[in-house]
Amino acid sequence: MIKRIISGGLTVADQAALDSAISLSITHGGYIPWGRMTEIGILPSKYKLQEIKTDNHFECIERNVKESKGTLIISVGELNDDAKYARKVTIKNSHQVFVVDLELTPSFEAPTRVYDWIQKYNIDKPYIIGPFTYEYLNIDRHMTVIVEGALLLDKMDAPQGSKFIDYSKDMYVQKLPALPKTVDEAVDQIISDMSLEERVRMASFDKEELRVINYSLSVFIKNQLFMKDINKELFESCLAVSDNKNLNEGTAALVIIERLWEKLRKTYKLRVVK
Repeated sequence: MIKRIISGGLTVADQAALDSAISLSITHGGYIPWGRMTEIGILPSKYKLQEIKTDNHFECIERNVKESKGTLIISVGELNDDAKYARKVTIKNSHQVFVVDLELTPSFEAPTRVYDWIQKYNIDKPYIIGPFTYEYLNIDRHMTVIVEGALLLDKMDAPQGSKFIDYSKDMYVQKLPALPKTVDEAVDQIISDMSLEERVRMASFDKEELRVINYSLSVFIKNQLFMKDINKELFESCLAVSDNKNLNEGTAALVIIERLWEKLRKTYKLRVVK
């Protein structure tokens, strides 16, 4: 099962790979040169990549390779310099590498081949690198078909050789445990997963600590409860509770955390007995 998608974000193709991970609630990461510059401008903040203190993108490629368990290269004919370097470093680090040449393999066939490679070598953290926009028209669309198709097959635990057109995101959503549709349902679900110690500790926080201490809980809510735009009912409930029309998934998660904290304080806050 794929746990994380790694990409450098330098090209539109790279960003499409990251978008595919986000759409299926798979964590992502990677390294990008200082300044977060890409082929079309500064990388948007929604991509959680780490800047390194150099403008040498080859160093980023090397770090991304080492962070991964295998490298997936999407190319158009001969590999460009970045792809060549990624392949070289991957082989040097004894990782698996797989190249999809869009001049030889149609994008609608590629997801099956990528998924089979992932399954064969148990690649749970692939590093994905794609061509520049000038190398292939509408590369972002082709990249989405390839990466999201392969990820969907992985999510569905499909047999090797499966075609992504036999599955859909709706089928994946139907396999998931029932998602909470309201703030109170989300709070109850989180509490049920917390240990007694965690409940007591959170109940002891003051209100200002919530925004600082509970970053990981906020990430959990965004990834697992909102499911990256899939669970729209929960987001609407957050809007209604907060009466704030400018919420995003991050600030909506804080609405749930605050309600959670209030409920825990009623039951689990330690009181000094005199």
